[in-house]
Amino acid sequence: MDFVFYAPRLRVNRCILQLCTGNHELYMRRRKPDTIEVQQMKAQAKEEKLQKKIERDNLEGEKRKRAANEKKKAEMERETRDLKIRLSQYEETTKNAERDLQEQLERGLRLEEERRRVEQEAARLETERMVAIIAKEELLRQAEDQMNSQEQLAGELAELESAVGKEPEGAAKTGLGEETPGKRRRRKDLFSGSEAFSWVDAHAIRAGAELKQKCVYEVKTIAQNVTQEARTELERLRAIWVWLCHNIEYDVSGYLGQSKMLYSPEEVIAAGKGVCSGYASLCLKMCREVGLQCKEVCGYGKGIGHRPGQSLRDVRSNHMWNAVLLGGQWFLMDACWGAGHMDMQHKSFVKEFNDFYFLTDPEDFVESHFPDEEEWQLLDQPMTREEFEMLVSKSSIFFTLGLKLIQPQHFYTITDDGEVNLSISSSMSVTYTYDITPRHDFLHGGVAEQKETSRSSWGVMTMSHRTMRLQILPRAQGTYDIRVYARLELASGPLSWVCSFTVECRAPRAMEEIPENPSLFWGLQVGSEALGVAPGGSPGSHMLEVEEGELELTMKTSRSLMALCKLVHPGLEPALAERCLATQIRPDGLTVHALCPSRGFYRLSVFVRDYDKPEDRFENAANFLLHCKVATQVELFPPGLGSECGPGTSTLQAGLFKFSHTGALVSTQQGKCNLTFHNQQDLELHAVLWRAEGQAPAVRLKRHLFCTFTDSRVMVSTSLPVPGVYRLGLYARTTPGTAFNPMCDFVLRSSCEQPGLPFPSIYTAWGKGCVLFEPRVGLLEPAAWVRFRVRVPGAKKVSAIGEERVELKMNKSPVWEGDVFTGGVRQVQLASSSSEYSGSMDIMLAFDIRRSAALG
Repeated sequence: MDFVFYAPRLRVNRCILQLCTGNHELYMRRRKPDTIEVQQMKAQAKEEKLQKKIERDNLEGEKRKRAANEKKKAEMERETRDLKIRLSQYEETTKNAERDLQEQLERGLRLEEERRRVEQEAARLETERMVAIIAKEELLRQAEDQMNSQEQLAGELAELESAVGKEPEGAAKTGLGEETPGKRRRRKDLFSGSEAFSWVDAHAIRAGAELKQKCVYEVKTIAQNVTQEARTELERLRAIWVWLCHNIEYDVSGYLGQSKMLYSPEEVIAAGKGVCSGYASLCLKMCREVGLQCKEVCGYGKGIGHRPGQSLRDVRSNHMWNAVLLGGQWFLMDACWGAGHMDMQHKSFVKEFNDFYFLTDPEDFVESHFPDEEEWQLLDQPMTREEFEMLVSKSSIFFTLGLKLIQPQHFYTITDDGEVNLSISSSMSVTYTYDITPRHDFLHGGVAEQKETSRSSWGVMTMSHRTMRLQILPRAQGTYDIRVYARLELASGPLSWVCSFTVECRAPRAMEEIPENPSLFWGLQVGSEALGVAPGGSPGSHMLEVEEGELELTMKTSRSLMALCKLVHPGLEPALAERCLATQIRPDGLTVHALCPSRGFYRLSVFVRDYDKPEDRFENAANFLLHCKVATQVELFPPGLGSECGPGTSTLQAGLFKFSHTGALVSTQQGKCNLTFHNQQDLELHAVLWRAEGQAPAVRLKRHLFCTFTDSRVMVSTSLPVPGVYRLGLYARTTPGTAFNPMCDFVLRSSCEQPGLPFPSIYTAWGKGCVLFEPRVGLLEPAAWVRFRVRVPGAKKVSAIGEERVELKMNKSPVWEGDVFTGGVRQVQLASSSSEYSGSMDIMLAFDIRRSAALG
């Protein structure tokens, strides 16, 4: 179509023609393709424009962060001012409390003074009451003296009848004089304990001191004075016994031949010392002075000079003690041994009152006293001399603690397959220890009577149901002395010697070295139940076999406990031993994972305290003996593991529960793991993935960890770069700006040889509720189309920025999705905006592009 313009002026027509010609040339020029230089300039201008826009977006983001940080700083300053105000208020409250406390102390002092006055008045009234009781007892004593006079006349009459051949039938059979037939009474039938004689003992000690000060040495006077407050035969005998034990010492110099031995009662009293016969003769004379029938008994005592296993054939008696008739029945006692014992090492007498040898039961007395005349054993079935020689040496503590020897029954034992087993039961809770020494030809009394603890690795001691079992494993051929020490569990101080054995090892067992046990027993310790360890749910054996270099030990607890564990092996350094343990702590139990890289014996010690009492000290609850028969190549746990591994008490208290992996150890064959749990209290969580030094791959490990937070559910995903052992640590905090507190650690084990790809880099805009569906790796293939699928709560616009910006579309799920080409760039960024019309966007994730071999 042609356009025709008519104008009356020729100049106008010329201008119109030039305009049309120019437009036509411009049109034709635009239809031609741009040159390469023009295309490059356009592309460069476009890239510069995009880069400037990204920088503006980043700048806007940094401005917003700075504003937020300034706001947090202002809040912290305000909180600091509030805390200072509260601190001043607390200080004022503390001062008021101190004033109140001072007033209460003064009031307490006044009340204490009033209490002392009341006690003094009560003591005065008690004294008056005792004076009245003493007067009453004196009347009773006078009546009893009359009865005793009648009994004495009856005794003289019986002796007269015996002299003319009219001895009673029972006495003729037993040779024990006037003992009344019938069921034998025991010591506990006569009195419940030493406290029953507290009044008699106090008077005898006080009277003895007064008589000694007055230099009174007459037997009759002393006997009458010390028994003045006694009301019965038993109390009179007790007063004499106590006086002997507290006023007569053993004549050590006389026994050693350094001075003349003192025998007569008067010499013993004047010198204040004597040998066993001096004690026995003085006891006999004092008893006769107060109307008690007493006899001296000669025999052999396992005291000074005794050698275990010594034959007594053709050996004359070396000891003397007494038998006394009470209520028609003979009883045994030894005042010499009751006064103390002799220390052969220092050649001195150790004064130590021992109430055991007062009216000792015959079956216990015969363990250390063998009379020349069989009838003075006072046993229904008397013991032979050979049986007495083979008895195990026992101290008086053995019987006062209620101990009973289960095995062996003889003092001399030969090992069987290189070991000997000893067992002792008790009626009370008792603590034991022991020592093992090469055989010495020592005299009884020349070795230690007390011991603190034992660290011998030649034996394994265990305790269960009030029965102590000791397994002796001598390392070399020879003869050994074994001494057992004991004390009450709740008592303090050193343990006392209770019994001794001799063990002959003809062929020691070939075995590895047993680690020293700093405690007394293997297995659960005495008192572990009081510490909170339930005996029913713990290992029943003290020795545990380790299979394939790894052991899982579970212990039930009655309450929440905090635990520390220690592994000891002779060839294992402490730093490496710490990497052999992982402990999981639950409210109702403890689980210990132990690695044994070398063969041999290990000691696994468990120390506990109450979980909610960090000020308490850890107490030893158990010591287990682990035996690894075969050395295996096991990779140790990562260093720096926390005291709590796996879900447990700490995670429950923090509101973290429903863990997908309930154990502390997590194994994966694919090199990947998804750990899920619920965050009930909406804590701010942080996770760390770590490996030992020298084993870190080229990519930082934080890129191999990806956390997703949706509502209360948390998923921690790991993609492990190389096979091995990793530590995954979980941390939490309740207030922003404060330090993160450790929750628990997981040990991840990967056997996958194929390297795991890293996750994308995470920026602060990636927050709670964001979920990445595709791609799940942070390293993308070059020049490829990649499908992106992501959920971003509250976002109005989501873009993938690569060579070009691709706006993702929201589907019905709602999930943002779209395809992105990875060519021409080194990184693809995923960004979002909370405003549909805002030009700035916040970067959430960054995906690296794998560099091709041609470029590389």
